[in-house]
Amino acid sequence: MTLSQPSIYSDRIASIQQGLPPAVKLIAVTKQVPVAAMRAAYAAGVRDFGESRIQETEAKQAELQDLPDITWHLIGRLQSNKAQKALELFQWIHSVDCLKLAQRLDRLAEPLLVKPQVCLQVKLLPDPNKTGWTVDDLWSDLPQLDLYHNLKIQGLMTIPPLGLSESDTLTVFQQAQELAEKIRQKSWANIQMAQLSMGMSNDYRLAVQAGATMIRLGTILFGERGI
Repeated sequence: MTLSQPSIYSDRIASIQQGLPPAVKLIAVTKQVPVAAMRAAYAAGVRDFGESRIQETEAKQAELQDLPDITWHLIGRLQSNKAQKALELFQWIHSVDCLKLAQRLDRLAEPLLVKPQVCLQVKLLPDPNKTGWTVDDLWSDLPQLDLYHNLKIQGLMTIPPLGLSESDTLTVFQQAQELAEKIRQKSWANIQMAQLSMGMSNDYRLAVQAGATMIRLGTILFGERGI
């Protein structure tokens, strides 16, 4: 599968979507995917697109202005100095990975008159390549996060470390689901735990098995891309 064959995306997307429970949303990860392929995915019914680079997203949004019902998801790490631009471009931010970033987003959102939907990124196993809250740190920060009324905190996002076995990967996803349930049982004013953003091309079936509500698929839809 290569990026020069947009005609094959429709069957692939349809096949994957048919295998998903109705409650699971497919987010097409389109970093370094050309607009023609995105249009093919749109024609196949995809309305949620995940990006990780501000400049690339701006250019694509300009080219896709005729498709106003797209929902844009920021799935990559967000640097604090790009928070305002992210709020202008994305309806969802999956990678809110620390209290400082959440605080900045909440403060910047108010004058922009936006209320982004966000997921809190958790790191359930030590991983030098990932950011996110540890479980203990998240519990400590939840009371403060609950005060941020400009953020619509919808759930958790997690990415297992590379190289895990299937059983260990499944365990990570199950732990995320269990953590979300424990958080849900508390009384919060502004924190919801209805969404679990987890699962990518190589492990999304395990994530769905564990209760994912949003999966982020790129390679399996569009083929290999550069970095």
